[in-house]
Amino acid sequence: MPLYSDEAVVLRTRKLAEADRIITLLTRDHGIVRAVAKGVRRTTSRFGSRLEPFTHVDLQLAEGRNLDVITQAVTRAPFGEAISADYDRYTAASVMLETAERLVAEEREPSVQQYLLLIGGLRAMAAGEHRAGDVMDSFLLRSLAVAGYAPSFSDCARCGAPGPHRAFHPESGGVLCADCRMPGSAQPAAATLVLLGALLAGDWGTVDAAGDRERREARGLVAAYLAWHLERGLRSLPYASS
Repeated sequence: MPLYSDEAVVLRTRKLAEADRIITLLTRDHGIVRAVAKGVRRTTSRFGSRLEPFTHVDLQLAEGRNLDVITQAVTRAPFGEAISADYDRYTAASVMLETAERLVAEEREPSVQQYLLLIGGLRAMAAGEHRAGDVMDSFLLRSLAVAGYAPSFSDCARCGAPGPHRAFHPESGGVLCADCRMPGSAQPAAATLVLLGALLAGDWGTVDAAGDRERREARGLVAAYLAWHLERGLRSLPYASS
């Protein structure tokens, strides 16, 4: 079988037969790849611990008819060690993994920007320098932007009228001016919209200084915007701390 190499983040795993696992990966050059890790559940496995969710790995794979086979795995960064030690980080990072898999829907379609964004998000989550929920929300907004769904938090998302505006409508792409406002639009606080813009831009000085009320309101709007564009909710999102 032809061999190829790539670097990847382990997104999830599931059992196969008595000792194998199917590993879902987001790779740098091959997009989403689902591959078999043979014998990985045995205690004698050479690389079982290297193929756990959140781990950044270098891989060698053999092309298969239905699923490729992982033949070598070397850890580049064990993000899972720090992430799994804290409930808030673990649940927030789980949302990030599920989102990445959903937004890179086509297998073997390269998505280097999404891959690099996920690596950066996991690195920030593992470092613990910012609140886990803020890292998650920033990742979600930026991941949506990379996928072509960038929200507007200042100018009107429909007519482009300069902001700031106060009505937020996920289906319309963000904030709306008074003329474009749609029924059912949310009316977040001005400080919440500033926070959302900072999360999208990665302005951590502004994010870290935000109040809890604005943070909670922003999280709800991010979740609504994500659910609209994914067309169904994430299984992991309800477990992330509010």
